[in-house]
Amino acid sequence: MNIDTALLVIVSVFAIFTIVLIITRIFGLRTFAKMSSFDFASTISVGAILATIILNNDQSILKGTLALICIIAFQTLFSFLVRKNDSFKKLFTNKPQMLMKDGEIIYDNLKSCNIGMSDLMGKLREANVHKLSEVQAVVFESTGDISVLHSSDKNDVDSIILRDVAEYEK
Repeated sequence: MNIDTALLVIVSVFAIFTIVLIITRIFGLRTFAKMSSFDFASTISVGAILATIILNNDQSILKGTLALICIIAFQTLFSFLVRKNDSFKKLFTNKPQMLMKDGEIIYDNLKSCNIGMSDLMGKLREANVHKLSEVQAVVFESTGDISVLHSSDKNDVDSIILRDVAEYEK
């Protein structure tokens, strides 16, 4: 493998990974529930490389190894930047969305998150909510999970729990 081929592999990994991240950010959290956009891009990238190495006789193990090393290095760098740089985190990770607040359904957020009323009601039932007035917050998490915070005695939720959620003010 020559240097041009190695550079092409490195650029291709970066380009495809970035494209997958952008596509999953555009289509939203619901696209791959339980996986962040980054997790999905990583999984797809590794799977594609492994499949190409296994199925394509023109691809060498050395090229595939280089591509896998690049993805792992990119994952490590990406994770570091998400932890250390708020602007980078904001650009590349989904912010949790408030679906209900103080017993009121936020219909615009249901629509933008592609969540149906039946899905929301199912989550409320799973959380053993008896009345909408018991709900303090329902949050669509960045992983695609839906969290329900409720109480029949109206204890306030600690602000730190909802600090990073869009539409939460305190």
